[in-house]
Amino acid sequence: MIRDPELLDQLVDTISRFVRERLIPSEARLAEEDTVPVELLQEMKEMGLFGLSIPEEYGGLGLTMEEEVLVALEIGRTSPAFRSVFGTNNGIGAQGILIDGTPEQKTRYVPRLATGELLSAFCLTEPDSGSDAASLRTTAVRDGDHYVLNGTKRFITNGPEADLFTVMARTDPSNKGAGGITAFIVEGGTPGLKRGPADNKMGQKGAHTCDIIFEDCRVPAESIIGGKEGQGFKTAMKVLDRGRLHISAVCVGVAERLVEESLHYAIERKQFGVPLADHQLIQAMLADSKTEAYAGRTMVLDAARRKDAGENVSTLASCCKLFCAEMVGRVADRAVQIHGGAGYMAEYAVERFYRDVRLFRIYEGTTQIQQVVIARNMVREVS
Repeated sequence: MIRDPELLDQLVDTISRFVRERLIPSEARLAEEDTVPVELLQEMKEMGLFGLSIPEEYGGLGLTMEEEVLVALEIGRTSPAFRSVFGTNNGIGAQGILIDGTPEQKTRYVPRLATGELLSAFCLTEPDSGSDAASLRTTAVRDGDHYVLNGTKRFITNGPEADLFTVMARTDPSNKGAGGITAFIVEGGTPGLKRGPADNKMGQKGAHTCDIIFEDCRVPAESIIGGKEGQGFKTAMKVLDRGRLHISAVCVGVAERLVEESLHYAIERKQFGVPLADHQLIQAMLADSKTEAYAGRTMVLDAARRKDAGENVSTLASCCKLFCAEMVGRVADRAVQIHGGAGYMAEYAVERFYRDVRLFRIYEGTTQIQQVVIARNMVREVS
């Protein structure tokens, strides 16, 4: 580990206590009000959660991948919307600028992302372009020392509130593939940038998404990340490994929370004169969930350590995302089943988590895309 183990333990313990004492008690309020309470948002900023993975030179905590995973495991034990509000600043909202941005772009934006002064969003998905990201239609046409953006982005996390957008747009219409795509930094108040109404989703209340519409939106040429056309899709791909490992760790954290909820309910609830936990079929579901959560934790930590050691973990990151996203869905399903009729009631956390975790199999690359990535990489490695 890069960080002093004692200091890391203090950080993880502090975040664990924050989750237990502040976030978990506020889960029902979050779901009911569909927003992260202002006082909790401020506490997150003061704790440095908006800058977990941002280097210390820009005001972040500069966590390694393994350290970030350990934090994400704790954050995952509460409603995913709490993590979502600061997750983009640590991931795709800042990493692209950090990896490929110019020194001026890094200095201008990254410190304010680290403190949470700026809330970021990542605009890649479109109405007709999701997993096939290279087919996006949003255009950016050069006009003097500006580019004019036109198009619509869909399901954009933090879209209703974001101050800063990383936008993928096609600058070379003759290049229909990934090479024609450029990444732009677009500030939220730029004329021509419009926000659609907030989406009404199945779950994850408090994590807001909406369409972002560009209508003759003019941005300076220096807004191109790295200052060079045609590198946008490559920039997006560079940040995926970290994001997929982070989400995988969150999935494991949620699964561990659900195992605890299920175990406590099974011990307290009686059927046929004995606790549910005494019935072997209930025990089997508890055992399967515990085993799968442990497998997920082990996978993610191993891949994170390999990434920190400098290994190419593209395949392993997709393996983690594939397994953990599917795994937490199974654990959530068993949790509802163990709770029986109570598990279908909104007053129990498992009902909410059952809906919340469904999204994990879709964003940051669907399960099917992970399968494609893993298989292609396997073939490529032996070809």
